[in-house]
Amino acid sequence: MNRPPAARCLSRRIFLSAAVASGALPAWAVPMEAAAWKRTETEARGQTVYFNAWAGSERINAYLQWAAGEVQRLHGVKLLHVKITDAAEVVRRVRAEKAAGRTGDGSVDLLWINGENFLTMKREALLFGPWAEALPAFAAVDVVGKPTTRLDFSEPVEGLEAPWGMAQLTFFADGQRVTTVPDNITELTAWALRHPGRFTYPRLPEFHGTTFVKQVLMETTADRTALTRPYAAEAFARVTAPLWKALDALHPHLWRQGRLFPASDAVARQMLADGELWISLTFNPNEAASEMLAGKLSSSVVSYQHSGGTIGNTHFVAIPFNARAKAGAQVVANFLLSPAAQARKADVRQWGDPTVLAMERLAPAERALFQANPVPGIVQRSAPVWPEPHGSWVDPIEQEWLRRYGR
Repeated sequence: MNRPPAARCLSRRIFLSAAVASGALPAWAVPMEAAAWKRTETEARGQTVYFNAWAGSERINAYLQWAAGEVQRLHGVKLLHVKITDAAEVVRRVRAEKAAGRTGDGSVDLLWINGENFLTMKREALLFGPWAEALPAFAAVDVVGKPTTRLDFSEPVEGLEAPWGMAQLTFFADGQRVTTVPDNITELTAWALRHPGRFTYPRLPEFHGTTFVKQVLMETTADRTALTRPYAAEAFARVTAPLWKALDALHPHLWRQGRLFPASDAVARQMLADGELWISLTFNPNEAASEMLAGKLSSSVVSYQHSGGTIGNTHFVAIPFNARAKAGAQVVANFLLSPAAQARKADVRQWGDPTVLAMERLAPAERALFQANPVPGIVQRSAPVWPEPHGSWVDPIEQEWLRRYGR
C-alpha cells in the first residue's frame, strides 16, 4: 500500500512511541509531535541562524545561499553562512564561551561538523540536545543502509547532530595517461614508482590528507578492531607500524619526492587539471563529475575507488549548547534533510553531495527529484564503505605524521 508521506510519518511515530514505551528505543529517537514541531517553527520565525560552515568550495557556498533563500521564504528564518576554514576553530570558540559563562548568547547557532570535532564537543558537553531524530524529516533518513548516520567516526551520535550528507574516499585519474588505475595501496605504490611525481595527497592535518593516511592504515594494519575503539596509547605503535612502512615506501615517488605536500585537495585537483599530477583524490564520489561539468577538469578524467573498500562517513550539522537561535537552527536542519534540499545537494550540477535519505521511504514524486541522467566522471562501480576509525585516533595519527614527514 502506497501511503502519502504524512501517513507514513504518523505510522512511524506511533510505532516508535510504542517502542520507547517498551524500552526498545531511547526517547530521543521519537519524532516530535506535530503540535510541538509547530511551536518550534513559530518560535523560529524571525530568528537569525549563524551557520558556521566550511567555505572552501564555490558550489557549496552557492548551495548555502540557495538554502538561505528557501528557509527565509518558507519559514521566515534568516540563515547567515559564517565562512570558516576549519571546524576545530569553532570548537575552540564555543569552549571559550563556555569558560566565560556565555550559556545563552553564543556566537554559533549551527555548525557543520563530524569526526574528532564532534567527539570533542560531545565529551565536553558543548552540544545542545538530543534533538536530531525528533526532526520530522529524520523519518526518511537511511539509518539501516547508511549506519554512519548514527555513528560518527565510531562514536554514537545519540541525537546530538543531524546527518546532512555522505562521503567516501574516491580517486580520480587522467584517463589519457592512466590506462589501468591502481586498485589498492600496494598497486598505487608500484604505479608511483613507474610514474614518479604524478601522485600526492594534501598535507596533514587537512582532512583529505588525513583521510588518505587513514585509508592506508586500514588497508595495511592487521588489527582494524582496535581502530573502532577509543585510542589506546599502548596499541598505537603496533597498530600503525604497517602504515609508516607503507608511507615510507610511497613517499619517495610522490610529487617533490614527498618533501612537500599540497595545502588542500583543491590545490591537488588543479595540479591534475594542469597535468602536473595524473592521479588525485577527493572525499566526494561526484567531485570529478561536477568539476568536469564546470569545465575545470578534462573530459578524460575517470573516478574510481579501491575495490576492496574505501573509508566513508556521514557529515552532520550540530547545535552548540549556548546557541541563541536553537529553534531556528532546528528548522534549518530539518529543511536541509528535506527531499528537495537533499536532491539539489546530490545534483552534480549543484554540489554532487550524496544523500542521507532512503529512497524507499520517499513518495514517488520525491524520489523523482533524485533521478538524473548519468554524467561522465562519476564512479562506475562503487566500492564497500569502510567506517572511519574512532575519532580519538585522528590527532595521534596526525601528530605522528607531522613528526615523521611534516618538515
